[in-house]
Parts: sequence; structure tokens; C-alpha cells
Amino acid sequence: MSDVPALVNDHGEPLMLVDRPADGVVRITFNRPRQRNAMSVAARTALLSALDDVRETARVIVLTGAGPAFCAGIDLKEANAEGPARDSLGGKAPWIAVQEAIRRHPAIVISAVNGFALGGGVTLINTSDLAIAAEGAQIGMPEIGFGLYPGLAGPSTQLRINQKRAAWMVLTGERISGTTAAEWGLVNAAVRPDELQHEVIGLATRVAEHDPVTLSWCKKALWEIPMHLSDWTSALEFGEGVGVQIRARTDVVAAGLSEFSAGRRNSTQGIPPTEATTPKGIS
Repeated sequence: MSDVPALVNDHGEPLMLVDRPADGVVRITFNRPRQRNAMSVAARTALLSALDDVRETARVIVLTGAGPAFCAGIDLKEANAEGPARDSLGGKAPWIAVQEAIRRHPAIVISAVNGFALGGGVTLINTSDLAIAAEGAQIGMPEIGFGLYPGLAGPSTQLRINQKRAAWMVLTGERISGTTAAEWGLVNAAVRPDELQHEVIGLATRVAEHDPVTLSWCKKALWEIPMHLSDWTSALEFGEGVGVQIRARTDVVAAGLSEFSAGRRNSTQGIPPTEATTPKGIS
């Protein structure tokens, strides 16, 4: 019998649905709705495969969930049946490997949080470069109810938002709404559920209009500063270096400056708020 898990759900459908709603935009939909899109071994394998398959073609990737949930985290029933060693931090935990694949992917990743985002689902939000949630989405870390500290969701949230707010989520186990998550800065904005996919694809389309090399290096800078570089001078020097790397890999900068010098506005030079369908409250 093969050790490779079957990459289909209990209806025989793919665990990851992949579509291309706009030029340069790929949407990956977690497809275990009956399990609230909990990440089994097979689901993690399918997600890593989908990310790898679009590595050369996607400028922006949208992550979302089928049914009433975004992602309920790791499949606890499966993990419990297989013992505690599978996700042990003694080695490279599989869920950490998924986060690293997202973080190091050249495409910008946007979470469209359509419903429940629990535990590892919160980690996905934090690993994504941008996130928009449905106003009524329920977001939380239930781990303390099992006598645990949320091993990945906890630290990733502590690195993303105010410490007192992170502590509230870790210590109470209470869920917050998508609206509160936007107020706290856990997501960029909260919108009506029926508007979520439209708003996220609109955002993804606008981002995807930019040069892929520029997007990739901007993503690197956003992860380096201040995650690794918090010294003022070092951060500024890194930023200058990013510009050098972009110019060495693409002529988009020279072309843009040439257009500007000729008195022509670049299509992606800068869009005033009134021209963009920016969700209310986006930061």
C-alpha cells in the first residue's frame, strides 16, 4: 500500500480547488467543508503541491475555504490517532513547513477568511501577506481549552498584533469576529460575507498588475523588516539593497521612470483612494 495520502475529500473531490479568477491571480480553496477545512496530512500535502504548481505563474495567491469555515487548523482527530510525535517541535513540524512554503513563495498571498479560522487557521492568516475577513467570521485559538499554548498561532499572532490583544486570544480561548480582527489589525479589513470574494479578487487583481520581480522583493522586505531587521540604519540599507536587486532583474523601473519623464502616468504608479474599490477599514 502506498504511503502517499489520497488527495481527495470524503466526496472524492480534490482537497484543494484551484482556479484563476483574474490574470496573474490564483485562488486555492480548501475543500474539506464537513471537517471545517481542518488540515489533515493529505490536505497539507495537497496545499504544498498546489503552491508549488503555481510558483511560476501566480503573482498573487488567494487562500479561502469551502463551506462555513476558512480553516479549523490541524486535524485533531487524525493527530490524536497518530500520536503526539507527528507535529513535535523536535524536528520541522509539518504545519511549520507549510507556513514557510507560503512565506517564501514569490507570490503575494492573501487570506480570504470566509468563516471559522481556529488555531492553525489563525496561523494561516498571520503567514499571509494580506487578509480580508467576512464581518461575522469567528477567529480564535481554542488550545488553552486543551491545556495547551497555541504553538504556532500564538507566536505568529504575538508578532503581528498588540501584545495585550494577543494575550486575550491566547488566555481566554474566546473567538473574535472578523470586524474585531480588522480593528485589532489581525486582518486588513472586514467586509460583508456576500462581498468577500469580490473584494478579495479585486484587491488581488490590483496587486497582480505590478511587476512580479518587484512584488517578490517587496514581500521579502516586508518579512525582513522588522521581523529580522529592527535597527534603523540596517533596515534602510536593506531597503536600498532591495531596489538594487529589482533593477538587476527587471527593466520595469527604467521603463517606469522613462514614462514618468515623458509626462505619462504609469498604470500602476499610484491609485487615489477614490479610484480603488478599497474595502472600508483596510489598512
